[in-house]
Amino acid sequence: MLQLSTIQNNKEEVLARLAVKNFDGTKIIDEVLAFDAERKKAQASLDNTLAKANSISKEIGQLMAQKKSDEAEAKKKETASLKEEAKKYEDQKTHFEKVLHDLLVRVPNLPHTSVPQGKTPEDNKVVRQGGEEPKLDGSAKPHWDLASEYHLINFEIGNKVTGAGFPFYVGKGAKLQRALISFFLDRAIAAGYVEYQPPLLVNAETGYGTGQLPDKDGQMYFVNEDGYYLIPTAEVPVTNIYRDVMLKEEDFPVKMCAYSQCFRREAGSYGKDVRGLNRLHQFDKVEIVRLEKPENSYLVLEEMVAHVEGLLKSLGLQYRILQLCGGDMSFASALTYDFEVYSAAQKKWLEVSSVSNFETFQSNRMKLRYKDKNGKIHLAHTLNGSALALPRIVAALLENNQKPDGIHIPEALRNYTGFDLISRQ
Repeated sequence: MLQLSTIQNNKEEVLARLAVKNFDGTKIIDEVLAFDAERKKAQASLDNTLAKANSISKEIGQLMAQKKSDEAEAKKKETASLKEEAKKYEDQKTHFEKVLHDLLVRVPNLPHTSVPQGKTPEDNKVVRQGGEEPKLDGSAKPHWDLASEYHLINFEIGNKVTGAGFPFYVGKGAKLQRALISFFLDRAIAAGYVEYQPPLLVNAETGYGTGQLPDKDGQMYFVNEDGYYLIPTAEVPVTNIYRDVMLKEEDFPVKMCAYSQCFRREAGSYGKDVRGLNRLHQFDKVEIVRLEKPENSYLVLEEMVAHVEGLLKSLGLQYRILQLCGGDMSFASALTYDFEVYSAAQKKWLEVSSVSNFETFQSNRMKLRYKDKNGKIHLAHTLNGSALALPRIVAALLENNQKPDGIHIPEALRNYTGFDLISRQ
């Protein structure tokens, strides 16, 4: 959530930067400022009324001491009337604060000044590329055919038991999943991240804290009876560990990682581009989360990008890193780098990670603050990244490593899988 002071002091800049995200903020920003003015008026009236009541209360004490009981009783009635008036102003203030909050949570984060203009993924900027393009012959198959041929993933059973987008992983397919999770977690822990195993259900306050609500309400699975949401990413529960927390300057850096299953409705997703593992409603992911002092956060963002890049290098995958344009960024992000790996069989790039800096957007919603050495209070910066999401990594590994004798496992994974080749059964 944007700080109200940012909007008050920099209205034109706020509107210009929101426009980079293709968000026309004119109407809602004007409403924010109008309701803030009404809130201030109600607050001023409340303060004046309470001050009058307090002053009269002192007079009552003096009148009672002078045994002027009739005058004291009249003043008591006046005080009672002022308290009723104060209650009216208090209710007005509370109403305007709620309206103001409901408006502010609908305003996206401001993009960093380096974010390029653009509306679609085609406008994203390629920062760098790495790895070698796999050399496959004309008989190369996409991962959904390989998964069936090698008995690794069963999409049909998942469709029967649950529905499309909920596959069963079988045998070495299941073990490959487990191996990747362990590999990613071990790399994160070696980099200094503390592992958490979070709950898969969160309350609405948690969803608001990281910005999924109200923006992504329709994309999240909701349990009506209990009012809980299935998490779309471990970022949500893990970052909210520090909701309503006051840190000390010496507590930084805070480095957390977590494996979780992730649930996304992805309404309206159909066709060839979402076939197989390309888009699922339930999938596995390892997430890294950082809490940082503002002056360090963009250096840390580059460190997190390097961490994810190192994972892809270890897996021998061809990849590219893109800085997202304003129109392709998430609601809460200030700057995002996406990672894509090349699928040689599908002849397309597949997104496997987003690494983002949210600056103070999430911490303002969560009231995540810290005290510096002088006792001054600041909002922390929050960052997170997929390190990594499994489905498209598995798709690329299966497709890019298919050989006549089977599917070869990258050397970095062999101690985790216990096998170096998936052969036809």
